Amino acid sequence: MEHIALYRAWRPQSFQDMVGQQHIIQTLQNAIREQRTSHAYLFSGPRGTGKTSAAKIMAKAVNCERGPAPEPCNECEACRRITSGSVMDVQEIDAASNRGVEEIRDLREKVKYAPTEVRQKVYIIDEVHMLTTEAFNALLKTLEEPPPHVMFILATTEPHRLPATIISRCQRFDFRRVSLDEQTDRLELICEQEGMQADRDALQYIARLSDGGMRDALSVLDQISSFTDGKVTYQKVMDMTGGIPSEQFAKLAASLLKGDVGHILQMIEGFMHEGKSADKCMENLLYYFRDLLMIKMVPDADKLTDRVLHPGAFREMAEAFTKGQLFQMIDTLNRYQSEMKYAVQPQTLFEVALLKLCSIPGQQGSDGEAAAGVSAQSASMPGDHGEIQRLKQQVSELEKKLDRALKAGLSGGEAASSGPARPATRAPVSRGNAPAKLPSHLDQYVARKGSPEFADVSKRWGQILQRVKEEKVTVHAWFMDGEPVSVLEDNVLVAFKNNIHRETTEKQANREVIERVLAEQIGRPMRLVTMMLKDWNGVIEGAVESPKEEFKLEPEHADGGSGGKQPWIDEAIQLFGEDLVIIKE
Repeated sequence: MEHIALYRAWRPQSFQDMVGQQHIIQTLQNAIREQRTSHAYLFSGPRGTGKTSAAKIMAKAVNCERGPAPEPCNECEACRRITSGSVMDVQEIDAASNRGVEEIRDLREKVKYAPTEVRQKVYIIDEVHMLTTEAFNALLKTLEEPPPHVMFILATTEPHRLPATIISRCQRFDFRRVSLDEQTDRLELICEQEGMQADRDALQYIARLSDGGMRDALSVLDQISSFTDGKVTYQKVMDMTGGIPSEQFAKLAASLLKGDVGHILQMIEGFMHEGKSADKCMENLLYYFRDLLMIKMVPDADKLTDRVLHPGAFREMAEAFTKGQLFQMIDTLNRYQSEMKYAVQPQTLFEVALLKLCSIPGQQGSDGEAAAGVSAQSASMPGDHGEIQRLKQQVSELEKKLDRALKAGLSGGEAASSGPARPATRAPVSRGNAPAKLPSHLDQYVARKGSPEFADVSKRWGQILQRVKEEKVTVHAWFMDGEPVSVLEDNVLVAFKNNIHRETTEKQANREVIERVLAEQIGRPMRLVTMMLKDWNGVIEGAVESPKEEFKLEPEHADGGSGGKQPWIDEAIQLFGEDLVIIKE
């Protein structure tokens, strides 16, 4: 028999063939049985979960010559022709390639006519979120009050992109991801029917790769069965898909505990030589540490993840880390994974991320437990490890003292001296080696932080970010780190949490994109001004805690009268020193 792709051969032809959507199937069958079908349905959910298949089965069920019936017979002329797509009254429209208003107007004209071949016209609009706003508006009235012989079925993976007016006119069904066990059982049945031999572990891994989509699982199985001549094993699946066994990640985690940088770099190089991609390795490693954290914190956590095939091995590795370490590792990997999307050399960034993980110190977990990994890491350090830790502690104490001194209004040098302290203004202090870059007229920005102009910009900020994203997504990725804090005349002051994001946004090409969007959204030319958020907060705290008061001499004291001038001068000299005090009449 001629080979047919598994998905085509095993595509659901009736409701009972659907996997993992029992609640939806039962609702639709009851509606058909009671003849209470709706004029419009919205099927939403992840890819490959059966939305379009359910729509076609629905079209057959309402048009079956032996029905309408809860299950199509798949034997009558109408069912067979709808399956083959040769019935003009049942149309599947791809909204991605027919997204304009003209196509929808043409559809509106066609729905007026009665069906010629079957009982009811059915229009299946796939990926409906791709329609333009004008097309949605053109569809709106027809969708609300279609002729009695017409049924619309809209399918989408992104229902949040549909207008609320469209959603409210449909019966909505949310298709869920197919569970690991349901997918594995269905794959085993298919292998048995197709005469293939397959290990349960291999089918489980294929199901995990599909991320809950039955269509993707069948496509992967079809590809692997051709590669393996009908014998599907776990190792062959790994080789074919470019996956990395969890045992490899266990070795990588053990090297991280020991701080064995050389072995870590060798493993990364081995992954790359085997054809693995750095971003996929990063994603899988992030999942691995997530599973370790789940197993460490939650009893029977192996049921919370579809990726753990051998919970015993995971528990042993989880005990070697503290909760604090795992939280920090996940946070670090997540940050580097976000940056990897825009990296020219993702492998280098992956290596840097793992070296960063090596520098995470062993520490007590949040529940006060001492991790076995701490002692292992400490044992692998050189003899001067204790001295390094003492130096780090001293630096930390000095930083705390400096912060306390600055909050008390003293300069860093005078905080440690025993002499009389001089008051210092609360200027922002940069934590880096370079001084903080502050915009001019900062006091005016502080005064205008609650102005109506600023309120208007804050209200439009979500639209501004969306327009920047539409103009250039990379600029949006950096600009998202900032938030508006004040508006002064034609200047918008944006404060950033991360200095790298600020500096990238300040580049001329990126600045031009943002200022063009600002002018478009606000209605007049606006200039972007930036600073660091911590510096802005420092300025605000200073303005609130110690407002500047105008210092005046009383008129009767200005002429040097008794008890007037001399005490003020003595106080000034005591505070600032004779070199800085100039007396003028």
